Amino acid sequence: MAIDNEQRPNPDALLAQARREGRGRLKIFLGAAPGVGKTYAMLCAAHERLKDGIDVAAGVVETHGRKETEGLVKGLEVLAPRHVEYRGHAFREMDLDALLQRRPAIALVDELAHTNVPGSRHLKRWQDVEEVLSTGINVYATLNIQHLESLNDVVEQISGVKVRETLPDSVLAGADEIELIDLPPEDLIKRLNEGKVYVPEQARRAVHNFFSPGNLTALREMALRHAAERVDAQMVDYMRSHAIAGPWPTRERILVCIDERMDSGRLVRVAKRTADRRGAAWVAVTVETTRTLSASEADKDRVAEAMRLAVQLGGETVTLQGEDVVTTILAFATERNATQIVVGRPRRLGLLDHFTATVTDRLVERGGALNILVVGSDGEAKSKTRRSVVQIPTDERDWLGLAVALLAAAIATGLGFAIDPWLPVASISVAYLLAVMVVAMRFGLHPAILASLASFFAFNFFFTEPRFTFAVSDVQNLLTLVFFLIAAFIVSGMASRLRTQVHASRESARRTGNLYDFGRKVTAAATQDDVLWAVVHHVADTIRGKSLVLLPVEGRLAVAAGYPPEDQIDDKSSAAADWAWAHEKPAGRGSATLPAALWLFLPLKTARGPVGVLGVQMSEDADLPSPEQMRLLETLADQAAVAIERTTLVSDIETARVATERERLRSALLSSLSHDLRTPLVSIMGAASSLITYDEALSPDNRHELAQTIQDEAERLNRFVQNLLDMTRLGSGTLKPRIDWADLGDIVGGAVERAARLTRSHTVKVEIDPEIPLLCVDAVLLGQVFFNLLDNACKYSGPGTAIKVWAKKAHDHISVEVADQGPGIPEADREKVFDMFYRVSQTDSQAAGTGLGLAICRGIVEAHGGSIRAESGLHGAGTAIVIRLPLPAVAQVAPEPEGA
Repeated sequence: MAIDNEQRPNPDALLAQARREGRGRLKIFLGAAPGVGKTYAMLCAAHERLKDGIDVAAGVVETHGRKETEGLVKGLEVLAPRHVEYRGHAFREMDLDALLQRRPAIALVDELAHTNVPGSRHLKRWQDVEEVLSTGINVYATLNIQHLESLNDVVEQISGVKVRETLPDSVLAGADEIELIDLPPEDLIKRLNEGKVYVPEQARRAVHNFFSPGNLTALREMALRHAAERVDAQMVDYMRSHAIAGPWPTRERILVCIDERMDSGRLVRVAKRTADRRGAAWVAVTVETTRTLSASEADKDRVAEAMRLAVQLGGETVTLQGEDVVTTILAFATERNATQIVVGRPRRLGLLDHFTATVTDRLVERGGALNILVVGSDGEAKSKTRRSVVQIPTDERDWLGLAVALLAAAIATGLGFAIDPWLPVASISVAYLLAVMVVAMRFGLHPAILASLASFFAFNFFFTEPRFTFAVSDVQNLLTLVFFLIAAFIVSGMASRLRTQVHASRESARRTGNLYDFGRKVTAAATQDDVLWAVVHHVADTIRGKSLVLLPVEGRLAVAAGYPPEDQIDDKSSAAADWAWAHEKPAGRGSATLPAALWLFLPLKTARGPVGVLGVQMSEDADLPSPEQMRLLETLADQAAVAIERTTLVSDIETARVATERERLRSALLSSLSHDLRTPLVSIMGAASSLITYDEALSPDNRHELAQTIQDEAERLNRFVQNLLDMTRLGSGTLKPRIDWADLGDIVGGAVERAARLTRSHTVKVEIDPEIPLLCVDAVLLGQVFFNLLDNACKYSGPGTAIKVWAKKAHDHISVEVADQGPGIPEADREKVFDMFYRVSQTDSQAAGTGLGLAICRGIVEAHGGSIRAESGLHGAGTAIVIRLPLPAVAQVAPEPEGA
């Protein structure tokens, strides 16, 4: 059996229902303020579920020392909290992993908006709940209305208290069930005074601040309203998923129909007042048909103005497409579960209107259970409409069309004389119909009507008996003339309508193409200058005039871009731009504000506020933009504002990234200085102090040991300072290798000898391929690389272990490897270890470096045209630093075989 479209389940509702499959259900106990009994109600519901044999476990319950609440906790399984240390204090947090492992049927999670201690898996407790729900566990949670993010400013304005812990409104909107825990303000204040909410001292402060009767009443109203809205949304989802046509008048929803033939502004105001009186939501709806596409610019502008008024008054606006206006409106009303439709009283301006049913009549007839409010129009609006209907354009194109209509009738008459000897009189009328159709398709309705009348009289005068008179002697000819005139009018109307629709389609395609081209240009622009150039160039080309963009610089607007290039404007235009910027409304030429200016300025607005001003100046033959151009300009201004904001956000993100990186480097440098600079200094100072204080009591061996300590620590300090200097020179680009021929064995041997003091508790093995030729390198810098690698290997491998250095020749490069037997570097950190100040996290007491040695090695190796990387050591043990250096060009030439 076929199913009617209006009764089919909504696909979006079914898809949302399908997504909930396999996911736990969330029930929120919602309260207006602390102390209303949310946790108490949640625990009572948990005990009821336990009686039903359902597995319940509490992840976290905050009793706040209330005896009634603590009594309800008994008998419930409460998971042990997770203890977290933060800034010297111990905190208790919900053990998310233990809850997921326990996997009860229902988990109790108190204080849904709670912020977790830093270091936890998630920042907020509601994110923990999301993970619990994703595993199929049902959750009971509590929430106060003031913790909703959208109400943060409102709550602060009402109570004077800034709520720090908030959660997104989507959490409450996504709850499967909401139970409102309501308590009158008087009873809550009584509980507060009895010490059932806070301790007495806190209670006295709370009554005079947050818990005043006015604040509690306002919070209670918000909680009731949000709970009602959520229940209403659930009802609409149920109706959509079960294909219930409705409406169910559980809550008032008002639709106001906007049409170019009605006093739309009056309708919008009536709908706003009606919605305010009933506390209802309201939507302004307009339906686009082929007739509205061919409407005059004045009619289109009236509809656009009414829709803008609806937005200003706080309503929602929707534009629908459909040929049957009544069917489209009723379908939308059913989808939105509307209860009332506001329409205007139809005005019958012509004789035909008195014999046809208007949109209002058909809505009343087919509205069914919907209430239809018909609003009358005032006399002023009626006179304006009547004048717009009877107004006849008188531009040059209209006069040309009238002249062409007469010419077409004359041409048709000549053609009639040519075919008159061979065809009957009735066939000659086809030539006149063809002329009428051509005129209608080319010049519109009025010239087509004139062509019809001219053809009628010419056909009568020249081709009906008696000829060359307007008299008609034959009844058959009379009927031919009458039917010809009727056919001419019908053809002219249909051809004119077709012409209008084609023109409207072309204009719509042109606007769409214009917006698409503009969107493509501004999307491809990477910098703000590119975006501004694309904006001014495209706008100027669209209006065939001039355009410019003004952006705020140090609190004042300045010309940022213009086409043709413009860097300043006159004082009147500057004042108009400042007004448009300050009030976020159009100003300047053609507007109601400062119309004496030479430019028209449109604010570039985004959700974050205005970002600039767009100025336009029409060409001399078009003093002001048409309504159609104005609507297009407003759309372009919105897109331009978003594009400019995008580049600003990119710049802000880059600035923030650089600042973060600078702060990270600063912190790392200070940490490195505090450790690697202070430690050797303390050792030097201690050894020197001992030599001075206990000089005579010290044995020669002790004095030698202290002196050796001073030398070792001084060398360590010198290496640290040298690393900082090398890193500074690398960063500034002043460290340039002094290339010369050098032997790799000598370089490695010198580094091993220089590091002998560091490697005395290790075994160093060096294997150099004898076929490696002389290299073009800076021997001093490359020796520093191997010294740093040996230093690192000694730090991170235990005493008695071996450090191996080997090198071999490949086709066009040499490979050098320095391997140790330490704990190794995790694969995720093998690229990061070459960044400045980066250190691999250590779990033991190994000595930590400055985080500069490997960064310097990479800079020196890359300056020689080579590469460096970290790999696992032999058989996966330890770390191997692999260096690839290019062979000199002369060394890459294969030697000639002997005897050649």
